[in-house]
Amino acid sequence: MTSHSDSPAEAVDRLHAPAPVREALQALLSAAPQASTTAVGLHRKGRRALIVRGRTAHHGGVPADAGTRFEVGSLTKTFTALLLAEQAARGELDLHDPLARHLPPGTAMPPGGSALTLTHLATHTSGLPRLPPGLLRSAVPRFLSNPYARFTTDEVLHALARTRLRAAPGARVRYSNFGVGLLGHALTGAAGTSSYAALLDDRVLTPLALRDTCCTTTPPVGGTQATGYWHRRARPPFHIPGLAAAGAVRASARDLLTYVEHLLDPASAEVPPALGAGLSDVLRPRLRLPRGSGLALIWNVRPRRDGSHLYHHAGGTRGCTAFAGFNPHHGTALVALANTSPTLPSTPLLQQAYTTLLAL
Repeated sequence: MTSHSDSPAEAVDRLHAPAPVREALQALLSAAPQASTTAVGLHRKGRRALIVRGRTAHHGGVPADAGTRFEVGSLTKTFTALLLAEQAARGELDLHDPLARHLPPGTAMPPGGSALTLTHLATHTSGLPRLPPGLLRSAVPRFLSNPYARFTTDEVLHALARTRLRAAPGARVRYSNFGVGLLGHALTGAAGTSSYAALLDDRVLTPLALRDTCCTTTPPVGGTQATGYWHRRARPPFHIPGLAAAGAVRASARDLLTYVEHLLDPASAEVPPALGAGLSDVLRPRLRLPRGSGLALIWNVRPRRDGSHLYHHAGGTRGCTAFAGFNPHHGTALVALANTSPTLPSTPLLQQAYTTLLAL
């Protein structure tokens, strides 16, 4: 399935956007020079535009389009948060349920872990470390290609008992792939299924008509997928079996833009009632951080001087970089994808995506 792609000038005209957007867009499309393709989706006051440049690979790829899939890394966490809110609206669980209630029987918790709730996991206040014990040791042979590939669900659950909490649950914010990965296992437990991918597809992706988006490493029939690169070296497809809820999703610019458009105006989304309630609930601020920033369920929230709130999150794998952000008050949204790994510490693509969103 293909989709029309605009030029930056056409996108600005289509969106009736102010002049600075054109300059910001040009900078954004040039912010990942080691990528073979960059895709940007923009929404402004009911109008949308999609801009895609390049090919799916540096050598032997095909022209990329708005339906080309990219690994979105930690943007997966926002989908997990929406799944959590949807299940809460169904009554399958409560946001403040103990984690242990929804894990397999006999799963051992760390000292102090009985106080861990699902909300702690979805706001990075669980006190859990960023990665489960034992993962780095298993990742060494594949550290620059697929560090999570051999770490299974069983190993994740067994690692929980060996974990030392870095802080009491609820005491401080500490970003944790481990925590959101465990949240995914709790959600499947509450739903009575063993597959995060299948549950996400049934409850979120299909109702939102996100046809290019799923956790599989290969694209749908007839679709295309960008090869990931690290310093222009091709990376194998990213695997994260034990922590799928923290980073397994692949999506296109077209789908990601549709996704954040539903979050811009949850009340207008034509979706099942539980998902509609989840779209609203996932945006409710849960924590206030220093300098006025905050956290909703996974989403970062930054207040603006005009009283509005900007929601944003980023993601990265060994081969791709992703950004999504939106401001419901202004009716603006932006997604950006490139098939090259984040270049820490500056990550120009993410910085420029945020700047372009503000320019909208």
